[in-house]
Amino acid sequence: MASHIKKGDIVEIIAGDHKGATGRVLRVILDKHRVVVQGHNIAKRHVRPSRKNPQGGRINVEQPIHISNVLPVNPKSSKGSRVRYQVSEDGSKKRLTADGNEIGVIRKAKK
Repeated sequence: MASHIKKGDIVEIIAGDHKGATGRVLRVILDKHRVVVQGHNIAKRHVRPSRKNPQGGRINVEQPIHISNVLPVNPKSSKGSRVRYQVSEDGSKKRLTADGNEIGVIRKAKK
């Protein structure tokens, strides 16, 4: 299934405790339909001492959010907006917001 959210996108959270907040997508988990947004939905994780974390203790970890609860941010209005796709004559596929602003190129034509 194709996703309207890609890694690195700026998204607005539209539901849940962080409703209205924006952040960058760190990871997209397609098989579970979830995304990890930087700085949001943070939980404490208890870790044992290791080389990476010699003290052990509690660390903050970003938890995934369901992909239906985020919208990509429109570059012009700085608000979340729905996405549509447009295939140009050269075969490249673009993501566009509902009002026609381009979010990014998905795939280029194969030659």
